[in-house]
Amino acid sequence: MDLEKIEGLVKILENSSLTELTIKEGNLKISMSKQKYAAPQVGENMAMDPVTTVQTQEEPEEEELFITSPIVGTFYSAAAPDVPAFVKVGDIIKAGRTVCILEAMKMMNEIDCEYDCEIEAILVSNEQKVEYGQPLFRVKKL
Repeated sequence: MDLEKIEGLVKILENSSLTELTIKEGNLKISMSKQKYAAPQVGENMAMDPVTTVQTQEEPEEEELFITSPIVGTFYSAAAPDVPAFVKVGDIIKAGRTVCILEAMKMMNEIDCEYDCEIEAILVSNEQKVEYGQPLFRVKKL
């Protein structure tokens, strides 16, 4: 969630009769509340500006791991059209196993997994163009 969205939420809370507001987006939770006015003590500043508190909290969640593209190219899930894919969802693979091929400048580059893991999701389709650093697979480290 970006700063502009948070500022917008603060303005909504300040300009409404709401006393509390909680928003959850993904694993980020934002809770806001208006503080009650306290009677000022003698000698204190008499200005009564509303005070809004913002509390953000990251919920503990397993870190998502990805196998990402080391180059710009075309993704191939198998060595040939009539051959089964290197991996499928649910496969448990060992470090060093080829998970796909990326074609760049007519060169076929085998992409190997760096650690033992389970394939949770394949994030690109066969023959799709991919960018440097783009996630190809979501994995769970073993």
